[in-house]
Amino acid sequence: MSRTHRFAGAGAAILIGALSLTACGANDAQSGGGDGAGDGGSDSKIIALLLPESKTTRYETFDKPLFEAAVADLCDDCEVSYYNADQDEAKQSQQVDSAISEGASVIVLDPVNGAGAGGMVTSAQSEDIPVIAYDRFIDGVDYYMSFDNETVGKMQAQALVDDMGDEGNILMLNGSPDDPNAAQFKAGAHSVLDSSNVKILEEYDNPDWSPENAQKFVTDQLSKYDTSDIQGVYAANDGQAGGVVAALTGGGFSADDLPPITGQDSEVAAIQRILVGEQAMTIYKPIPIEAQTAAEIAVALANGDEIGSTSDTGVDQTDFEGVPSYIFDPTVLTADNAKVVIDDGLYTADDICTGEYADACAEAGIS
Repeated sequence: MSRTHRFAGAGAAILIGALSLTACGANDAQSGGGDGAGDGGSDSKIIALLLPESKTTRYETFDKPLFEAAVADLCDDCEVSYYNADQDEAKQSQQVDSAISEGASVIVLDPVNGAGAGGMVTSAQSEDIPVIAYDRFIDGVDYYMSFDNETVGKMQAQALVDDMGDEGNILMLNGSPDDPNAAQFKAGAHSVLDSSNVKILEEYDNPDWSPENAQKFVTDQLSKYDTSDIQGVYAANDGQAGGVVAALTGGGFSADDLPPITGQDSEVAAIQRILVGEQAMTIYKPIPIEAQTAAEIAVALANGDEIGSTSDTGVDQTDFEGVPSYIFDPTVLTADNAKVVIDDGLYTADDICTGEYADACAEAGIS
C-alpha cells in the first residue's frame, strides 16, 4: 500500500525553511494559536489547518510550521488560517464553523475524534469546501493522508518482543480511545503481542495521551507488582514513554536497569533517552513528507487544479476505505540508526547532544 522513501528535493528544502519560520512566510499568513487569525488580503485563498492538541510536541514543532512553509512556497496568494483544539472536540467543531464562516477554500483537519468528525466534514462540504483528513482518518473526506498506523503498532510490539527475548511480562499503554490512529496502533501491537510468549499484566487506554496519565498509571501498577514482575513496557508514543520512565525510576528501577520501553514520534527527549539506554526505540515518521503532501493537495484544491495520482514527494496515491489517500512509511529508530534524524534535517546535533548526552551522541556517531 505504500513504499519506502527518503526526504529529498522539495521535502528537505521545505524542512530547512520551516524550522526558522514563525509565521507563514512569503504570503504573510499568520497563525492564531487556536483562534484562526489569518489576516491575508481579500483576494487570498484561505487554507484552514486544524490540529487536535499540543501535548504531543510534533504538532506545534513540525506539522504546523512545515505545512505553513510548504503552502507559502507553493502558492503566493494562499493564506493558512491555523487552529488548535486543545483535545476538545466541541472546540474543534466551533473552529470548523469559524473556518467555514471566514471563507476557507480548503479545510485540512486532524480530528480530536475521527469517528465523531463526520458532521464537521458534512458542514464544510455542504458549502463546497473540500476536506483533507490529516493524520487521522475521517469517513467521507475528499482526501486522507497518514502513516501505515497498524504497521507502526506491529513495529513497536515486535521490537519489544525481540528485546525481551519473547518472554516476560509487560505493561501496555495505548493512546486515546477517541483517536482512530490509537486503535490502529493498538490492533497492530496486539497482533504481535498476542501471538508471542509475552504476557500483558495490565493495559491502559490513555484518554489524552498525556505523560502525566502514563506516569500515574505505571506508578499505580508498581503498588500492585514488584519491579521483578515487569520485563517491558509498550508505550504507544514518546510522551507516554517519558511518563513511564519517570514512574519506573521513581518506583524502584535504576536508570541503568530499566526494562525495554517503546515509543513513537522521535521527540528529542525520546532520542536522548534511547542514546543513554532509558528507552529501547521510537517510531520515526517522516512528517515533512506528510506536511508537504498535504500542502500540495490543499493548494491544488484551492486553485481548482487536477490532483495527480502521485505527489511531488514521490508518494503514490492509493485507496483507504474508499477515500483517495497518501500513506507514508514509518521506520524503527534505535541508538544504532538515530543519526538518521540528523541526516534528514529533522534535528541538529546541537538539539540532541546537550550536556549529559554528549558522550552517548559521540558513541552513536552523532556530532
